[in-house]
Amino acid sequence: MGRRHKDRELAQKRKRKEKLKKYRKLFAAAKTEPERQELQEKVSRISPFTVLSES
Repeated sequence: MGRRHKDRELAQKRKRKEKLKKYRKLFAAAKTEPERQELQEKVSRISPFTVLSES
């Protein structure tokens, strides 16, 4: 028996949160601007309105 649609949505949401957490950590550790730009592009593919910045 397959998974319900809601279960799939929740799993996707959890995975997205995990990925964003990983990319935030990498962004904080990034030293150069090109590295940060690349990470921001990857994050925007996962979550378009998320902005990584050190403010």
